[in-house]
Amino acid sequence: MVRLAPCKPAVAKFTGTSRKRIARVVAGLFFPQSQSLGIDRSGYSPALQAKITFAGANHTSYAKAEQSLHALAELDVSDKQTRRVCKAIGAERVAQRDAEVAAYQALPLVQRKRKPPGVTAPALAAVGVDGGRLQIFERGATAAARAAAAAPEEIQDDVPLVEGVASSPTDRSAKLHWREDKIGLLLTMTGESHAVDPCPEIPASFVNPHWIGELAKQLSHGAAVRDAPGPMPPEGAAREPPEGAAAQAEWQPPEVATKHLVATRRRWEAFGPMVATQAWALGFFEASRRCFLGDGAETNWTLWRQYFSSFVPILDFIHALSYVFHAAMAGRTREVGWATYERWIRWVWSGLVERTIAELAERQAELGVPAEDAKATSAAKVVARALGYLQNHQDRMRYAEYRRQGLPIVSSYVESAVKQFNYRVKGTEKFWRETGAEEILQLRADYLSDGEPMAQFWQRRQASETGQPRHRRAA
Repeated sequence: MVRLAPCKPAVAKFTGTSRKRIARVVAGLFFPQSQSLGIDRSGYSPALQAKITFAGANHTSYAKAEQSLHALAELDVSDKQTRRVCKAIGAERVAQRDAEVAAYQALPLVQRKRKPPGVTAPALAAVGVDGGRLQIFERGATAAARAAAAAPEEIQDDVPLVEGVASSPTDRSAKLHWREDKIGLLLTMTGESHAVDPCPEIPASFVNPHWIGELAKQLSHGAAVRDAPGPMPPEGAAREPPEGAAAQAEWQPPEVATKHLVATRRRWEAFGPMVATQAWALGFFEASRRCFLGDGAETNWTLWRQYFSSFVPILDFIHALSYVFHAAMAGRTREVGWATYERWIRWVWSGLVERTIAELAERQAELGVPAEDAKATSAAKVVARALGYLQNHQDRMRYAEYRRQGLPIVSSYVESAVKQFNYRVKGTEKFWRETGAEEILQLRADYLSDGEPMAQFWQRRQASETGQPRHRRAA
């Protein structure tokens, strides 16, 4: 019988090396190339995020952005994913903008009225501000709370949860949802100054009954719109200047060289420093010629007094024209009213607004002071409104002098910009939360501005990427 020796337990010997083993689930959280590739753990590369953000900010909705990404870039990115990317990038841009505003406000006053080192001041700088419209609706907020949260001037008569997701509020409370977004437009322009007014005679379009009649329907100011007298001249036909007037010259307004936009849902007190910060960064405060354009809203001119008092203030000529037209036609026959309008608007164009104000005062004396309960369309009230408007803005209506200096006299530039923002954010079926509105407005401003601010943003962002998740600080 053979006896076997007992087996000794095996002893592991460590050689100093071992096979590398990777926990696959954990490895996915720490992709070693994240930092070098600039990936921020969102699941999308920087180039892909740029495409998604562009589509989300420049289409009428995130759903349209999804369709465009699929059709043009063969990318299957849902509208919800597009919204998430736009919100994240928009929040970063809002934070960067706020940091720039804080840094500007921390500067001494003297430096705030100069320009940054290395920036060349433009020869002609123009700033314009205006307001657009969008709907705000916060989940769980009562109608009373929403009304209390809105500034009184922001509750409009004429507004997402998450866009395209939340149901619309009831029609009864719809008025509470319309809010104002503030738009600032900063233009560098090219145009020559002159020794005398280069266009002393008013252009034919401003005394064209057909065109003025259509314009009056858009800017009624509560007045009843009356047709201008016929027969109408052919479109584009020139009218003879009054006897003794100089031969009509063609008006050549300054041309836009570059445009830069600022947009926010915040109050005017916060909006002003945003516009001033952008103007400072562009060197506007040291431009040889600079002007500030706006309509008659007091918020515009409060902002001008606080931040742009060294800029020539200019009341939009079209708004002035509309008040003059309605006052001239109020309580008069078509023929008499039109003749009065032509006389008054020629004076306004020539910078002689005092003459128009004097005749308006005489007309007001004829009609009497309107009663408090008088209809907005009554002749006395229309004339009183126009008289007050021209008196309040008389010092901003020196149009002949503005043309001599080569300055713009209409605010159509900023009004066009407002429409470009409305294209994205305004709609009867579009409802935004405050944070979402602020983020998309910032992105829209970036993409509408010259200088490719978003291209610069992506370069800086990729260079500073750590490869780790981005965590938002609690509010």
